[in-house]
Amino acid sequence: MRPLPRQRLLNAALATAFGTAFSLCSVSALAQATGQQQRAGDSTLPAITVNADTEESATGRVNGYLAKRSTAGSKTDTPIVETPQSISVITADRMDAIGATTVKDALGYTPGVSIAPFGADSRYDWISIRGFDGYAPGFYLDGLPLRNNGTWGVWKTENYGSERIEVLRGPTSVLYGMASPGGVVNIASKLPTAEPVREIQLQYGNDARRQVAGDFSGALDAEGKVLYRITGVVRDAQLPGGSSRDDRTYIAPSITWKPSSDTTFTLLAQYQKNRAGAYSRIRPAAGSLTPTRIGTYIPSDLNVGDPNFDHFNQDQKMIGYQLEHRFNDTFTVRQKLRHGKLEVDYRALQSPGFVPMDPANALSAENYRYLNRGVFGSQESTSSVTMDNQLQADLRSGDWHHKVLVGLDYQRTRIDQYTYSSPFGTPLLDIYAPVYGGTIDIPQPYVNGVSRLAQTGIYLQDQIKWGDRWSLTIGGRYDTAQSTNYSRLDGSTQRISEHKFTKRAGLVYLAPNGLAPYLSYSESFAPIGALDPATRTPFKPESGRQYEAGIRYQPPGGKSLYSAAIFDLRRKNYITYDATFMPKQTGEISVRGLELEATTELMPRLNLTASYAYTPRAIVTASSRAEEIGKQAMSVPRNRLSVWADYRFSNGLKVGAGVRFNGSTRGDAEVVAPAKVPSYTLLDAMIGYDIDRWTLALNLRNLTNKTYVANCAYGYCYLGTQRTAVATATYRW
Repeated sequence: MRPLPRQRLLNAALATAFGTAFSLCSVSALAQATGQQQRAGDSTLPAITVNADTEESATGRVNGYLAKRSTAGSKTDTPIVETPQSISVITADRMDAIGATTVKDALGYTPGVSIAPFGADSRYDWISIRGFDGYAPGFYLDGLPLRNNGTWGVWKTENYGSERIEVLRGPTSVLYGMASPGGVVNIASKLPTAEPVREIQLQYGNDARRQVAGDFSGALDAEGKVLYRITGVVRDAQLPGGSSRDDRTYIAPSITWKPSSDTTFTLLAQYQKNRAGAYSRIRPAAGSLTPTRIGTYIPSDLNVGDPNFDHFNQDQKMIGYQLEHRFNDTFTVRQKLRHGKLEVDYRALQSPGFVPMDPANALSAENYRYLNRGVFGSQESTSSVTMDNQLQADLRSGDWHHKVLVGLDYQRTRIDQYTYSSPFGTPLLDIYAPVYGGTIDIPQPYVNGVSRLAQTGIYLQDQIKWGDRWSLTIGGRYDTAQSTNYSRLDGSTQRISEHKFTKRAGLVYLAPNGLAPYLSYSESFAPIGALDPATRTPFKPESGRQYEAGIRYQPPGGKSLYSAAIFDLRRKNYITYDATFMPKQTGEISVRGLELEATTELMPRLNLTASYAYTPRAIVTASSRAEEIGKQAMSVPRNRLSVWADYRFSNGLKVGAGVRFNGSTRGDAEVVAPAKVPSYTLLDAMIGYDIDRWTLALNLRNLTNKTYVANCAYGYCYLGTQRTAVATATYRW
């Protein structure tokens, strides 16, 4: 599709949406006002226990660990047991209990999710879902994409500003457009509430972590038609080793106007400023996974970068709104829009390798003492506009109920990028007596230009219920995507247009005893944005498809949800490179597995969350390089298990403990053979006390400070996160 017709389509959609809104004589949006914890008046604070069973919204606050509704799997307010695809919801209470300060921390007890594909990394929340990258093309915030282009300018989120984190596993393009075949992560922001929220939180932890946070919400008028919320964080911290700072400032104000019971409008914004070093634990495989030829290892606490050179500074701003109006019992319209701006200044020394100082003597200790490191840097400026327009129709005829959703979404991203890299030009690092600083040569850029991506999607979904027992979801979507890449290095411009139709279907049976077996099929796509050098025509979008069968069990009236799913997932048409390094669209990866998950209250005040993933197959089944076939593209252990339990005594004391097991692998592309990346088991713990208006907690992750290799790839290995300890004091009134 050419830019002119696309722009006309977009303009027509905007005019229709805004015209409808203003014809209502009010601007309105979905307030997502949720059942909140009672913040004052009772010295025992019963509303902050995890035993409450209230959930008024599929996007808002959940008291406790069990969410029963979600929009992630349908873009409508739908019970999770009626969604024919795997969903996990990590509530704010659960994040607090396990001491999760980042998104990947929060997902550490979620089936099918690896939170350490690159080990400890201060820069990003890298994760993989069902064996595929879950961080590109980006997370979602309130159902709108935080799009990245596979570069280093990646949007960050703040856990303290989140009500819940949702993971929808498997292809999701019918709902979300371009996406990874493994699934998507959606983060729901804290939004204004009618019930007062008044909270101050103090944190102190290792690595000189000092943080102050606040959350305030309530009504601005006597009738409760205007609500506000403001959430903020100020953090002064250091990265492990105490050599670089890790500071953050975050503020997220929002206001909701509810002129009537049928209409709401929420205006929301956020600003985040990060000033930090660039900390990772990358090592050569020889000296980390296996000993060097002389039997030595690189010290695990060594900073292989340079704190005098490395930094990762990021500023991001967002502003947008959410609009909802219900015309009658049949028709509801919704619109979401957000504009964002992101600036990143990143540079670091990386890719360390031993320098042979005595090449004539292979067993000389000097050959395994000094590291050379490459220099890398990127300055990026990203601006984006995302929008989603929806019309929902609830139609009834006898025992049949149709919830029809028609939508048009649009996203536009512009990235101005200046990136350089060189394997040379840095001082050698003595691993036993490191000295930092010195002259570092900055190379010329290998990328200096502007890339633009615009995508428009039209989708249709029908959720059909027959009586109280059967639920059928069917949907389809058509996307057009246009990418433009301009290079300042040679003055060239490349323009590519792509389009793709995706579909989805799923059937659920809702038994009276709480059992809900289901079957589903779903698809995904991702534009490649490159030309085939042989034909000078655009590559087709890569695609994904999944068959899934599962069963959920939600005992009537209980506080438990159990789920089991088996799936067959394929990524197709991705680019591989032959022996002459020519790109070929021949790649295919097959993943099959079983996932189990439980969230339950075993007895009053005793809560348990558990997950298990069994993945016997995650291999390349087609490639232009024969040696890749039969190997894993990304490392996926055959077995992954996690369990968290906590108990709250009647006197206010609370204790919790967790275990996370990750099975052995052979690393990405299995290039570390014959040595395996060994399995590892990590322990977490929590102890706390609730007294009057105070909630106190001490969380320890990797309790025993275990040193472990999280993954390896192409001659390098990544050590996992060391022990963290964070003490939190929260005061509510």
